[in-house]
Amino acid sequence: MAAESGTPATGQRLAVLGAGVMGSGIAALAIGHGIAVTLIDLDRRRLDDAPERVGHQVRTARLMGALPDGAAPGALVTGLSLTDLVTGHDAAPTAVIEAVTEDADAKAKVLAEVSALVAPGTPVISNTSAIPIDELARAAARPTDLIGTHFMNPPYLIRTVEVIRGTHTGEGTLDALRTLLTALRREPIVVDDAPGFVTSRILHPMINDAVRVVAAGTASAESVDRLMQGCLGHPTGPLRTADLIGLDNLVDSLWVLHSRTGDEGCRPCGLLLAMVRDGHLGRKSGRGFYEYEGEHA
Repeated sequence: MAAESGTPATGQRLAVLGAGVMGSGIAALAIGHGIAVTLIDLDRRRLDDAPERVGHQVRTARLMGALPDGAAPGALVTGLSLTDLVTGHDAAPTAVIEAVTEDADAKAKVLAEVSALVAPGTPVISNTSAIPIDELARAAARPTDLIGTHFMNPPYLIRTVEVIRGTHTGEGTLDALRTLLTALRREPIVVDDAPGFVTSRILHPMINDAVRVVAAGTASAESVDRLMQGCLGHPTGPLRTADLIGLDNLVDSLWVLHSRTGDEGCRPCGLLLAMVRDGHLGRKSGRGFYEYEGEHA
C-alpha cells in the first residue's frame, strides 16, 4: 500500500492517558503523522518502556506504507501525573484521549480529573469499546467536551474509527474530533450512544459464541477461524481477532454489555474466563488461542 502524502496538523498537541496497548498505539499513530504527544501513565515501568514500543510501531507503520510521505515525526513526552499535561511543556493539549483500562470506575476517575485540569473547550475523548459515553459524562466537569472513540487495534493500520456522540456532546467537540481524525487520515463514523455502540455490540458476542464452539469440542480454534474466513469473509477469524483485542479486554467488554443489556449471550464463557485467569491474554502475552513467540510485550 503506497503512502499518501499529507501535511501534519499544525499546532495540534495530543495528550494520551494510558500507555497500554491502545494508548501506545494511538500515540504512535499521532506521532507518525507529525503530531506531538504527551503520554501519561501511573505505572513507571510501563511508561519507561513506552518510547521503545511507540517507536517500534511508528517504524512498522512507515515500512507498511501507513504514514504520509515526508512527515517528520511528532515529539513524544512522557509523564507520571495528569498535572504533567498542563505544567512544564510548551503548550497545553489541543485534545485529550483517555485510553485506560476498560473499567467504568477507572475511566470515570481519570475523566473527572483531566476534565477539571484542561481548558474549557478542549475535547476530552474516551477511547472505549463498550462503556456508554453518557454514563462516563456524569464524572466529567463539562459533559459538552466529552466524546467517545473506538479505535481498532492496531490504530496505524485500521483507517475507520467509530465515534460515539453522547447526549451532552457539543457540536464543537464533534467538529474538533473530526478535525483531529482528518489530520490522522482516519475516517470517522459517528453513531449514537449505547452499550457497545455498533462494533462491539455485534462482534464481541459473536466471538464469545466462537469460544463456546471451541469449548464444546465441536472444532479447534484454527478450524473456526478458517471457516469464518473462507465461508463468511471474516478477514482474520474471530479467535485471532480476540487474541489481537486481548482476552482480558474482551472479558471486560462482555461484562459491560451483559450488565447494561441483560443479554445472556454477552456473559463471558467459562473457557474465556479460565484463559484470562491463567494469564493467556492473546498476542500481548504471547499466548491466547494461538501462540506468538517473541511478540508479547
